[in-house]
Amino acid sequence: MTVKKEPWITLVGGGSASRGAYRAARRLAPRVFAVDGGANHLKAWGERPEAILGDLDSVRDLDWWSSQKDVYVLKTPDQETTDFEKALDRLQAEVVLAVGFLGGRLDHALAALHALAARPGRRILLIGAQEVVFLAPPLWRARLKPGDRLSIWPIRPVTVSRSRGLRWPLDPLRLEAGLKIGSSNEVSEPEVSAAFDASGALILLPRARLEAAVASLLAAPVPPEASPGRA
Repeated sequence: MTVKKEPWITLVGGGSASRGAYRAARRLAPRVFAVDGGANHLKAWGERPEAILGDLDSVRDLDWWSSQKDVYVLKTPDQETTDFEKALDRLQAEVVLAVGFLGGRLDHALAALHALAARPGRRILLIGAQEVVFLAPPLWRARLKPGDRLSIWPIRPVTVSRSRGLRWPLDPLRLEAGLKIGSSNEVSEPEVSAAFDASGALILLPRARLEAAVASLLAAPVPPEASPGRA
């Protein structure tokens, strides 16, 4: 099953997830898909996905889900990529809002961040309990609220060639994990911008700025897709 050129979708994973985060995503992206154990959250919330994807080893009540005629259950058992990556590659949506991928096991959260870094041509946003995380395009602009927390985390080495609207400007600054990061900066103007020499910077914003984050990605040129690597 592949969904081509769909506008926006919500993906629900099996990590820690709040119903508030799910509702925030679903308001913007009403088409809902579960990734493996994400089906457990949806059943507890009285919600139904269009499909459940993954190796299905974490889905409780799998027989019950399989009996539901309006829910497509697709088992993808290969071990070359994570369940999240398999779902992203099958569901080719313009915008993906992903809930249940940041909380819980740290290795799962790191794998989700890896999936973002491996797909710079996609607009994928991870929604956590407090923040929204996405891969910054080479030229990023957003309308935010002065005083908002904003962090830039280099999942790959990247240089900020210029920045505007931040309490602590980052230009020019080379960012690299283990050497220099841009954690806990603060928005100082209604419009914030940053230019990067390569794809590899994760932007972290308060969850309340989800719509602004989506708008910023829709307004930015999309870089070419990279080949996904093994998680």
